[in-house]
Amino acid sequence: MLVHPWDSADDKEWRAWLADRDFGQLIAGGRGRDVPVVVPTHFVFDGERTVWLHLARPNPVWEPLTEHPRALLTVVDDYTYIRSDWNADPGGPVERGVPTSYYATVQLTCDVRVIDDPTEKAGLLDRQLAHFEPGSARLPVSADEDPDRRLLPGIRGIELTVTDVRAKFKYGGNKEADHVREIADRLEERGTRADIAARDHALRRV
Repeated sequence: MLVHPWDSADDKEWRAWLADRDFGQLIAGGRGRDVPVVVPTHFVFDGERTVWLHLARPNPVWEPLTEHPRALLTVVDDYTYIRSDWNADPGGPVERGVPTSYYATVQLTCDVRVIDDPTEKAGLLDRQLAHFEPGSARLPVSADEDPDRRLLPGIRGIELTVTDVRAKFKYGGNKEADHVREIADRLEERGTRADIAARDHALRRV
């Protein structure tokens, strides 16, 4: 991923953004493969350097993770299309403007540990339930009692240890502040959910 200096994010910015997100794509390259295996998945991030998730045992991701226990977890959000006339340089011909995209993304490069121990898998699921269902009536997951005991063999857990982070917040950082504000006004007028989120990022980063 290309990250220009004006699009880069510091630890505080990307951590705050990722704290509100829990769905991304796990990418496992394995060794000597034509293409990697890409798995959309929910996850839980501790805010520092550890991510937990689980996947079904038949998932094709296990083979490349066995070949090479490294993976990329990538999250993309707050993306929108910036029209060519909006993005044209001030004073220049709008009919020659160049469109672009605004978006935020965080890519976590990770070491992978696969979890098959039933008790540890139960603990991982409890962690996810606490995140996704706070206050839920769901009982703690049991490695010893049905139906949990019977279902646990059907999944495998993954613990990711983050070793590198690439974060990009592409919101017109290479443009003059007044031009960014004009684009932000256009985004507010168009008014989709993604437009409003992108507008907020653009104005925050001016």
